[in-house]
Amino acid sequence: MEVEAAKQIGAGLATIGLAGVGIGIGIIFGAYVSAGIRNPSAAPKMFGNVLLGFALTEAIALFALVIAFLILFS
Repeated sequence: MEVEAAKQIGAGLATIGLAGVGIGIGIIFGAYVSAGIRNPSAAPKMFGNVLLGFALTEAIALFALVIAFLILFS
């Protein structure tokens, strides 16, 4: 196998983590909407935690992309 082909395959495999990130973000906001409908007065208090969860989940996506680019361009 050529080195360039191996880099392409490795970068593609490194981006599989983005699928999990998409699912995680959907679960976070789905749970927030569900809880906000059940108890609307608590929704503003939960919003900070939702943003924290979103930021941490999105950081995983950024790490996956950085690893993919490192594999691809090194």
